[in-house]
Amino acid sequence: MSEAQPSLDRLRGYRYYDLLMAAFVAVYLCSNLIGPAKAAQLSLPMVGPLTFGAGVLFFPISYIFGDILTEVYGYARARRVIWAGFAAMAFASLMAWVVVELPPAPEWQNQAAYEIAFGSTWRIVLASLIAFFCGEFANSFVLARMKILTRGRWLWTRTIGSTIVGEGVDSALFYPLAFHDSGLIPNEILWQVMLSQFVAKLLVEVVFTPLTYLVVGALKRAEVEDYYDLRTNFTPFSLKT
Repeated sequence: MSEAQPSLDRLRGYRYYDLLMAAFVAVYLCSNLIGPAKAAQLSLPMVGPLTFGAGVLFFPISYIFGDILTEVYGYARARRVIWAGFAAMAFASLMAWVVVELPPAPEWQNQAAYEIAFGSTWRIVLASLIAFFCGEFANSFVLARMKILTRGRWLWTRTIGSTIVGEGVDSALFYPLAFHDSGLIPNEILWQVMLSQFVAKLLVEVVFTPLTYLVVGALKRAEVEDYYDLRTNFTPFSLKT
């Protein structure tokens, strides 16, 4: 069982931490830059047509990465990854706006399609960043505290329980901030959209639980680490490990 040991942590190196950070950021960027541009529809048995934003395929995976990072490396190192994702998305959103606003060359005829794919409004971008920030930190905090309460047992309770809280915070913030009185989604069905997306994301976490077990177990053995946040400062506004 590892505790917070600042003087030793500075000297500690990990084999896979940087790779997980890169994967987390890549998934988060894909969920916001690729997925939202397309509304998909599947016909399910006993359910019928189900319409959803394609981003729902990507976004829950970022929470799975958050679970793995917190479980293996601890809250403080997961916090650095969350900040990396936040900064990457803020920069990507800024550059997408700049590129969309650049005057197109006269012979280029794809401006309208480009605006549809990358021209999110600032309201949606800010709502996404706020919801991501609060949801991911809530997810990581709950998992870290539950790990101590459960003494490291019953990993599934931590991954699913923290996702319920994190995804709940994310959905409760994003949809009202992005779409209330916007005209894009009628206020009367906004809560239904919010609930259906939350359930879909939670189901992804449940389905991936066996894989999460395998990855967490392999990483703990490879890194010789199983971090418990016994003396961690849980403020989100820090990059210290």
